[in-house]
Amino acid sequence: MKRPPIVVVMGHVDHGKTSLLDYIKKTNVAGKEAGGITQAVGAYEISHNNEQITFIDTPGHEAFVEMRARGTKAADIAILVVAGEEGVKPQTRDVIKIINDTKIPFVVAITKMDKPNSDLMRVQADLSKEGLFLEGYGGDVSFVGVSSKTGEGVKELLDHVLLQAELLDLKFDEKAPAEGVVLESRMDNQKGITATIVLQNGTLKVGDEAAAGTTTIKIRAIENFLGKRVKEAEPSSPVVLSGFNALPEAGEMFLVGGKPHSKKEELQNLLIKREVKENVINLVLKAADSGSLDALEALIKNIKLPENYHLEVIEKSVGDITDSNIKLAMTTNSVIIGFKVELSKIAESIVKNYLNDHKLRIFTSDIVYHLIEELQTWLDNFKKKIPIADLEVLAVFGKKGSGKVVLGGKVVMGEITNNATYGVTRDDKEIGTGKIINLQRNKQDVHRVEKDKECGMLFSTSVDLKEGDHLISYEDF
Repeated sequence: MKRPPIVVVMGHVDHGKTSLLDYIKKTNVAGKEAGGITQAVGAYEISHNNEQITFIDTPGHEAFVEMRARGTKAADIAILVVAGEEGVKPQTRDVIKIINDTKIPFVVAITKMDKPNSDLMRVQADLSKEGLFLEGYGGDVSFVGVSSKTGEGVKELLDHVLLQAELLDLKFDEKAPAEGVVLESRMDNQKGITATIVLQNGTLKVGDEAAAGTTTIKIRAIENFLGKRVKEAEPSSPVVLSGFNALPEAGEMFLVGGKPHSKKEELQNLLIKREVKENVINLVLKAADSGSLDALEALIKNIKLPENYHLEVIEKSVGDITDSNIKLAMTTNSVIIGFKVELSKIAESIVKNYLNDHKLRIFTSDIVYHLIEELQTWLDNFKKKIPIADLEVLAVFGKKGSGKVVLGGKVVMGEITNNATYGVTRDDKEIGTGKIINLQRNKQDVHRVEKDKECGMLFSTSVDLKEGDHLISYEDF
């Protein structure tokens, strides 16, 4: 049987992909997106000339190259969006590479043609430099100038899509086991684990059993892209399914009657693993859905690192930051990166109680490039010696055993804590290190002493301490 085309819309950030789809489906998606940038894969059905077309809207920010590539695997036809006022940009080149690698049929939509500075000739010249030659400009690549504001060219663009679909002669077997591609998955508080699937073959029914990657499902409910429950669905329908035993990864093939892949090896003892590795910055990644999680990991791979260091993602998962995430980060000295998520109440409580002691690093944001900017700033300062606590030695009372000395001092910056390690400086030069074995104030054992207060301590060090020396701790980057 004939099936509708599945169309993926791709291009540089802010080049008008979502606005174009807004005009086509008469909804307002862009206004609901944080920062005005699409940050999850969406799929929509529309009707044109009494024919159905399924659109996949893929994010355009450079963080989402992998999501764009995944969207292409699920699609029959691509629309390459290029803004008439800007021409080819870095993510445009990424998309062109994906189109070339996958050999997917495509049409170019030159957007924002209502803008006075839109320049078709410039776009044509830019594309020719990338090896794409438009019809009428020495090549055979179809293109349409469009405006999402006035609707100019939109009908012609859809006509081109249907023409491409006719040439492809898309078919499906209604009796075959349903199959498709996972676009995204998430944990829903009411529905449990859900996933957005775009079907490519067969007929999907409630009660079917299927597999996607390492996960399985007995389908409890099928929702169409409008959120309405249906009993069955055919290609090229985008559907939301509930009933998975675990979160399927975006990009996995979905097959009714299929068997799950073998699971990946479980993480080994993280503390032991960390002890044998040097120059590693551990990360725990959290995101609202699997697509965003993949995108976050893809962007982090390109971040600038301190010399001789590398990143290691020791855990990544969907959902809010939990107490187990916090405890894992504390025991492995990991940085938590949260995209479009919050801390659970228990996690917040742990952070409040232990943040100072464990130097726990948590970066969260609903805007992915803000999140990465924060992480990059932190990494740029990594290993820089920024003092956060300073005690001036006022008196040295003598040694007490090998390598231990009793001394008195005054905290001149921050606060000092028991069982902590400090650098010993003299005349602004670090001459060694040591550790506080016992800390006292007013002859009482204490855990910490604040600024402008005096204290006594038993300090373990190989340095021959003198009055006027300073014990300094640094920001633990």
